[in-house]
Amino acid sequence: MSAEQPLVRVEDLQKYFWENDSLLDRVLGSEPVAVRAVDGVSFDIYPGETLGLVGESGCGKSTTGETLLRLQEPTGGRVEFDGHDIYDLDGSDLTDFRREAQVVFQDPFSSLDPRMTSGEIVQQPLDVHDVGTESERRDRVRDLLERVGLSTDQLDRYPHEFSGGQRQRIGIARALALEPEFLVLDEPTSALDVSVQAQVLNLLDDLQSEFDLTYLLISHDLSVVRHVCDRVAVMYLGEIVEIGPVDEIFTEPKHPYTKALLESVPRASTDERARDRETLAGDVPSPRDPPSGCRFRTRCPMVVPPADVEIDQADFRAIMDLRERIERRDVSLETVGDGRFDFEDGSVPDTDVPGFVAALKDRLLERDLPPRHDAVVEDALAELAASNWESAARRLRTEYESVCERDRPELDEGPHPAACHLYGDRPDAAVDPDSW
Repeated sequence: MSAEQPLVRVEDLQKYFWENDSLLDRVLGSEPVAVRAVDGVSFDIYPGETLGLVGESGCGKSTTGETLLRLQEPTGGRVEFDGHDIYDLDGSDLTDFRREAQVVFQDPFSSLDPRMTSGEIVQQPLDVHDVGTESERRDRVRDLLERVGLSTDQLDRYPHEFSGGQRQRIGIARALALEPEFLVLDEPTSALDVSVQAQVLNLLDDLQSEFDLTYLLISHDLSVVRHVCDRVAVMYLGEIVEIGPVDEIFTEPKHPYTKALLESVPRASTDERARDRETLAGDVPSPRDPPSGCRFRTRCPMVVPPADVEIDQADFRAIMDLRERIERRDVSLETVGDGRFDFEDGSVPDTDVPGFVAALKDRLLERDLPPRHDAVVEDALAELAASNWESAARRLRTEYESVCERDRPELDEGPHPAACHLYGDRPDAAVDPDSW
C-alpha cells in the first residue's frame, strides 16, 4: 500500500476558532484568542484503506474531518485529494470534489431533515448534482436503500418512524448516492445500541469491498477501531501523537498517551479482573492556551527529566505538578496550616517560615522526596512565604525544566512514528522507554 500514491494527503492542517474577535471586541481593544482545535495535523490515506482517528472527546477529531472535507475553511495547511489541493478548488472543480468525498455524521437523529422522507433524503444529492433522469434517480434510491438493509416500502416514511440504526443506514445510503471514492465516518455507531453497532460496522465493511471505498473513521471506541481499521492515528489536543498499523498500535504502542488509552479499555478476560488500571491524572488542558513543548506533558507518567538529574519518575511528576500549581498561582497561602500563620501583609514573619514551609509541603506533596530534591522544593516554597510566586517557580524551573516542555516533539520517520521525546535522536532527550 505504501508504494501507491495516497488518495488523501493532509499536510500541517490547522483550524483555529477565534474568541474576542467581534467588531465590538476590536473597538474595545480586546485581543483575539485562538482556540487551536486542530494544530498542525499531517497524515495520508491510501486508496481502499480505512484510517482510524482516535482520541479523547474534544481533541479535534471531528473538526479535522470537517476541515479536510472543506465543510469548514482551514486556518492553515494543505489537503490534497487525488493530487489536487482542495482549498484551491472552486466552481465545477469544487462540485466534482463534493461528489467524490462524502460524510456520515455522528448523530442519526439530528443529521436527517425531519421534514423529508427517507426517499427524498437519499435522492437529494442526486437532485443537487443533477444526476440522471427523475426515473433513474428513483431507481438509484431504491437500490441504495435495499443495499443498506432497508425496504423500498419505507421510501415514504419520515425519520421519526425509524430506529436509530435504520436512520444511520439512511445516512449511509445518502452518502453513497453520488458514488464517492472517500467517506469520512464521524462516530457512525456511537449513538447506537451495541447490537446495532455491529450491524452497521459489518455493513460499512461490505460496502467498502463492493464499492472500493476509502474511509476515515473517527471514533473514541478502540474496539471498533481495531475491528475496522487498517491504520490508526492517535490525536491529543489538536495534534497527531502516533500513527501506525492497527496491530502494532494495539500490541506495541509507543506514545504514553496511546498506552493510557489502551489501558482504559475494559478487558473481557477473567484473568484480568485483578488488573490495576493506571488512569490518566489531571484534566485535558485548554486549546486556548496549550502547554509548551509536548502538550501531553502535564498528564504524562513518563516525562523525561533533565539529563543531569537522577530522580524517580513519580518524584519528578510530583515536582512538575507542584511547579504547575505555583505557576498558575493555584495555592491559597492564607489558609496554610489552617490559617495559623500571620499573612496579612503578604508574607509571614521570618521565624514562622520553617513551619509555613513544612505545612505547605504537607499540603501540596503526597510523598517524601530524596534529601537533595526535598531541599530544592523547600527553597521554592520559602519564596512563597513572601508571596514571591515567580521566584518560587523559577527555582523549580531552573533545576527541573524538561525537554518535554522546551521542545515540541515531531513525528519521527517510518511506518509507526510517535511524537515523543522518549524516541528522540538527541542524547539529552532520548530515554529508553522500557526503563520507565
